[in-house]
Amino acid sequence: MEITTNVTPAPIQPIVDTTVYHPFGLPLGTVRGLFSLVICTFFWIALLWPGEHHMKVVLAHFFLLGMVLMAFASHPSVNDRETAPFLPWLFRTLFVGISGIVVAYAWYKDVAVLQQRLTPDLNEVKDWWIPFLGATGIGFGLGLLVRFVLGRNNHIFQTLRAWLSVVGMLMLVVEIVIFLSVTGPESTTVDFIHYWQCVELAIVSAYFGTRA
Repeated sequence: MEITTNVTPAPIQPIVDTTVYHPFGLPLGTVRGLFSLVICTFFWIALLWPGEHHMKVVLAHFFLLGMVLMAFASHPSVNDRETAPFLPWLFRTLFVGISGIVVAYAWYKDVAVLQQRLTPDLNEVKDWWIPFLGATGIGFGLGLLVRFVLGRNNHIFQTLRAWLSVVGMLMLVVEIVIFLSVTGPESTTVDFIHYWQCVELAIVSAYFGTRA
């Protein structure tokens, strides 16, 4: 006698890659540490620049400095726990330590010059604080919204985040070159730089928004 059994095969479950890929394949927080180093470089240059009255930290970099504080924030996942935290902590130690040394040296050398260089130009504040604040807020909000809609594990989101980090870093480095090239006894900040900084603020803050 032949016995027939009807066995329904279990459905094949698709394999979903839930790995979180960070920009450049670096540990979580490393890119934010790099951003913080580059952002702080503007302040180091301004405070160490020779002379007394020909250098000020431009307004946009005070908005960027707010992003530096987020370099200490992280949201570890299961995959992130397997990552050695050496690089992120190294960069954090560097920008905090070097910043402390530079400020202490500038204070010791001439506290009046330190205060003058860390005081934004009043005309720049009057004309550009609203555009800079808007660019920062919109960029951060859009980055946060995209992360919320797509999710951290979405490959499109991870690719977008990587491109934001690349473009933002390049813009910061290029601005350092521009900043140094126009600095002099009669230097003034042209409008082109302000428009550049608006785009720069939007991109950098968008990246930090994706990491919030």
